[in-house]
Amino acid sequence: MNAREARSQLAQLLAAEHHRLYRTAYSWCCDAALAADLSQEAMVRALSRLDQLNDAQKFQAWLYAILHNCFRRYLRDRRPTEPLEEVVLVHEGDFECAESTESASERNEIVRQVRSAICKLPLGQRQVITLVVINDCTYAEVAEILEVPIGTVMSRLHRARQALRALIEGQAVVGRLRPPLRLVAQES
Repeated sequence: MNAREARSQLAQLLAAEHHRLYRTAYSWCCDAALAADLSQEAMVRALSRLDQLNDAQKFQAWLYAILHNCFRRYLRDRRPTEPLEEVVLVHEGDFECAESTESASERNEIVRQVRSAICKLPLGQRQVITLVVINDCTYAEVAEILEVPIGTVMSRLHRARQALRALIEGQAVVGRLRPPLRLVAQES
């Protein structure tokens, strides 16, 4: 296979990933227009840098790393003084689901609640949960995409799952969950 055929094949693979890329961007930023812009920017950057992909087996991780960098650049330009890990974006109105039948209505309500809860998570947790659960990335791939240690991926995923469970069950908990503190008598 010559270089031109390889580039064409990778461009087709990139086009096939566009919907997942958009969906991931949307789950990170909770804004349809911004997600479209981010996914398009990531696709353009990926197409212009196909020669930098050293291992075709890591195509998905490479592509999501580009998306992550585009999103980080957007956040950095928009909120230069706020730490990226503390950013929480919530746009509840973006999650209106069409109702058709009673079961579809129930399913849409569940989807709306989960999406809303995901948007309430801090950025790091939101990114990890969407990459692992929605995009089926391995912990190692997520660590590579987000440029964090694998232990950080695991702890963020654990905290995100706890927070999602609490949010969906109706508790207003955002970010890190901590066990309730109890007073322990000190010995004299």
